[in-house]
Amino acid sequence: MQNLAAELATGPIPFDRFMELALYESGGFFDNAILRSTAAGDFLTSPEVSPLFGATLARFVRAEHERLGDPFAVVEIGAGSGSLLASLLAEYPVDAWAIERSPPAREQLSALLPSDRIGRSLEDLPTSIRGVVIANELIDNLPMALAQRQSGHWRERWVALDGDGLVLVDADPRPAVADWLARFAGPVGEGGWVEAQVEASVWLRSLLSRMSAGAVILIDYGELAENLAHRRATGTLRTYRAHHLGPDPLLEPGTTDITADVNFSALIATATEPGWTTELLRQDDFLRSLGLDVTLAELKRQELDAIGQEEIKRLEFRSERNAGETLLHERGLGDFRVLIARHALK
Repeated sequence: MQNLAAELATGPIPFDRFMELALYESGGFFDNAILRSTAAGDFLTSPEVSPLFGATLARFVRAEHERLGDPFAVVEIGAGSGSLLASLLAEYPVDAWAIERSPPAREQLSALLPSDRIGRSLEDLPTSIRGVVIANELIDNLPMALAQRQSGHWRERWVALDGDGLVLVDADPRPAVADWLARFAGPVGEGGWVEAQVEASVWLRSLLSRMSAGAVILIDYGELAENLAHRRATGTLRTYRAHHLGPDPLLEPGTTDITADVNFSALIATATEPGWTTELLRQDDFLRSLGLDVTLAELKRQELDAIGQEEIKRLEFRSERNAGETLLHERGLGDFRVLIARHALK
C-alpha cells in the first residue's frame, strides 16, 4: 500500500479516495494475485453459488436480443471469476465483453473470452454499446464518501495518519458530496452516518452515455433511500474477509473488502435523467419472473424420478436444486435488489 502511505503523508484524504486506494490501486484488495470471489477466497456472489443464476439471466438477454436485433452484445462489468458469463453463454451464446480490474480474475476470464473482449474499465468498451450490460455486486464496491450529521449540518469524514495508525477527521463537505446528501441521504438524525455514493452515479452516467440502445441490470444489496433510514444511526459501511465480517476499514487497508448498502434512489435518478425507464425488483421476484421456480420444480421432479435408480444422479439433482433455491432465499440473496434500466431503440 505504498500509494496510500504516500498520499496520507501529505495530509488527510477523502474516504472515497482512501477506498479507491485500499481496494484497487497497487497492493489493494483486488489488485493482487488472489481471486476473491471463490470458496477459497473472501466471498461468493450469486453466480458462484449456482450456475442457474447466469442461465436464468440468459433468458433476459435472449428477450432483449429479440427486441433489439443485431448488432447485439452482452457486457459484464466486474466480471470476477467469469462464473456468470460462463453459465449465461452456455445457455445463450452471444457476442460478449467483460470488464474487470482484478489481475487474477482477468486471467481466468481469458479462458472464456478473447483478450480483446476483456478490459479494465468502461473506456475499454466500444463507444456505442447495443445490448445488455450486467453488473452484479459491483456498485457496493465503488468508492464512496463518508459523512456524518452534526449539529444539524453535514460533515465529511476524511482519513488521516495518527502515529502508526489511521483515523477519521472532520472536513467541510465537498460540493458534489453535499449535493448528493441533500438529494439522496433521506432523513438522518443527529450523529447519523451516510455513505455518499457520488462515484456510483458518475459511473452509471458514463456507462449510459456509451449505450445506443438496450438494458442495464444492476444487482446488489441495498434499498431506496427512505428504506435505509433505520440504518443511519451507525451507517452501513463494513468490511468482509474470508466470508466473514472484517475489522474496521482503517485497521488493515488492502486486506479486506470495503462495502456498503447501495442507495438505489440515487441510481434511479441518474438513469431517468437521460430518459431511461427503470424498474426495481427483489432478486427472488426477478429470477422467478424469468422462470427459475419452474426450473427448480423440474429438478425436483428429476430428483424424485431418480429414486431407486441412480443415487449419484439423484444427489446431483438435489444439490443443483438446493443451490438454486439459495438464490431465492427471502432473507439472503433473494433480498438483493435488481435495478433494470432500459432505453428504446434509436
